[in-house]
Amino acid sequence: MSERQVSGAATGNSKPLGGQDASKKDVPAEDFDIDMGAPETEKAAVAIQSQFRKYQKKKHDVKS
Repeated sequence: MSERQVSGAATGNSKPLGGQDASKKDVPAEDFDIDMGAPETEKAAVAIQSQFRKYQKKKHDVKS
């Protein structure tokens, strides 16, 4: 899974986005094992999709 990079103002970090902390270089990427058939996963996906659709509709309505 990829990591999102957020601006320094939003995270309270004043470092530039391009700069990587040297201590984080040796840490292996985490591997997530998600059961895609689990009912909790399906409920979470539906909730996320619903909120995103509301966001898109509101965004579209504001532009029009």
